[in-house]
Amino acid sequence: MTTPARSDQTPSPTTHPKSVPLGVAAIGYAFMGKAHSNAWRNVASFFNVPAFEQKVLVGRDASAVAEAAAKYGWAESATDWRSVIERDDIHIIDVCAPGWMHAEIAIAALEAGKHVLVEKPLANTLAEAELMTAAAAEARARGVQSMIGFNYRRVPALALARELIAEGRLGTIRHVRAAYLQDWLSDAESPMSWRLRRETAGSGALGDIASHAIDQIQYLTGQTALEASGMLKTFVTERPGPGGPEAVTVDDAVWATFWLTGDLGASVEASRVATGQKNSLKIEVYGTAGSLMFDLENLNELQFLDATAPVREQGFRRILVNEPEHPYLEAWWPQGHIIGWEHTFTHQIRDFLTAIAAGESPSPSFEDGLQVQRVLDAVETSAKNKSTITAVEHNSLIAEGA
Repeated sequence: MTTPARSDQTPSPTTHPKSVPLGVAAIGYAFMGKAHSNAWRNVASFFNVPAFEQKVLVGRDASAVAEAAAKYGWAESATDWRSVIERDDIHIIDVCAPGWMHAEIAIAALEAGKHVLVEKPLANTLAEAELMTAAAAEARARGVQSMIGFNYRRVPALALARELIAEGRLGTIRHVRAAYLQDWLSDAESPMSWRLRRETAGSGALGDIASHAIDQIQYLTGQTALEASGMLKTFVTERPGPGGPEAVTVDDAVWATFWLTGDLGASVEASRVATGQKNSLKIEVYGTAGSLMFDLENLNELQFLDATAPVREQGFRRILVNEPEHPYLEAWWPQGHIIGWEHTFTHQIRDFLTAIAAGESPSPSFEDGLQVQRVLDAVETSAKNKSTITAVEHNSLIAEGA
């Protein structure tokens, strides 16, 4: 595929006029590439966002990525992400590739003056995450924005939960429980994939899904992890590969406890072998004046208990988060017409584009992603050493930009 010639007259992100659509390239076309493509394709139909164009979808298999590009609404496809980053008609790079590619792609894109969205977790290692965050900070000074894709921040029910907590409806938060449970690896004969190799995935359930739970605990409460202890377990140590059995080098499940600023305790459990659980992120927040409960498998609902009511009237009540007054929902359907998991990515793209247009830093930032990466690193270190990691003992737990 021919790469357009560069032009010195193409505006940089710091001077990009609103009359010129932002050119978007997505790197990766599998699970996350499909989810992000759906969001790019639909966001302008429901939200007022800056003009943009789905320019290029990038993948290693020329035939497969061309087919995906045509299906997902991209104008063209490519196999060389480096040449795409060099193009003057590309202003945004959406990184949906596996974690081992995040650092190289994101840093190159930021240095080239492209706004960058990266799927979680930020990187496979703490060292890579630190390099990415430094590059993001340097680029931000030039008006180049970056964001990490913790899409569950854009679940309307969880955004409402954050509002209720910030308003003081739960009083002083005492402790939080989060459990992210899946079962897609319960069968020992499930085949080997890049997600089960440390060199490509970084970690297993820890980085893949526990990262969401950790981010939610800190996002909802506004508090930062200071101390962590954890356990990791690989239940199925070998899985069928193309050439025979292969060793699984990441965890199947993780258990962790945390102490956060604000004298707040929290626990996280994550598993990809929890038989019968498909995609259940359960979050419970307990305060002196009330409590909240959420389950991703009931994405449109939030359970709220008002402990200031008379005891004879207390009990969890169901809030159907579908009203126009609820976060993000003014753009969607009439009351009671539920939305789905895919809408969180649409909300994410809306917020990313809006921040770019305003010249503001999107949230969550790479600094937020780095902070989560530090917690992941602390849990892994704790599990390995059978110890508790504190901010004093383990510098990686001190938040930056949180």
